[in-house]
Amino acid sequence: MNTVVIVTLVVLVLLIGYTVAIFNRLVALANRYKNAFAQIEVQLKRRYDLIPNLVEVAKRYLKHEQETLTAVIEARNQAMAGLKGAASHPGDPRAMQALGGAEGALVGAMGRLNVVMEAYPDLKASQNMMQLTEEITSTENKVSFARQAFNDQVMEYNTYRQSFPQVMLAPIFGHAADAALLEFADSARIQAAPKVSF
Repeated sequence: MNTVVIVTLVVLVLLIGYTVAIFNRLVALANRYKNAFAQIEVQLKRRYDLIPNLVEVAKRYLKHEQETLTAVIEARNQAMAGLKGAASHPGDPRAMQALGGAEGALVGAMGRLNVVMEAYPDLKASQNMMQLTEEITSTENKVSFARQAFNDQVMEYNTYRQSFPQVMLAPIFGHAADAALLEFADSARIQAAPKVSF
């Protein structure tokens, strides 16, 4: 009788320990992808802060292009709103899709600004414009790396959550849905490609 009780208790303790380990792993993986999103947020905020400076410098040269400049600022504001929503719910499919759409609109507006700037060599040669362009390019690279890290963490979380027996326990622990990847148009397109001639 004692042996059966001891074996039952040992099995019960092992099951409880295994369940606690699953819970802790889910929490750790969720915290990792949320932290990775926080890194994206830092870089996007930096880019959003640089864009008004870029527009302000461009205003001096692009007096007849107010519509383009206004479109860039409006797209920036929409992207900021998308980021705010995504930051409060990292991994939520609707929030990630809204941010991705807003980023796509911003990339398009910045692309149109770059096309307009091509017609103004004095603007492109401006020291302030060159410095801002370099900072935005650097920030774009950091956004790309941070987005890749976030998507890697989301994939690891989703893979673990979908595995057996976690898939049965995850909803009980408050991890009912997969986290969504952050996908948006390649922001590197904001900067014009360098022209090489031989």
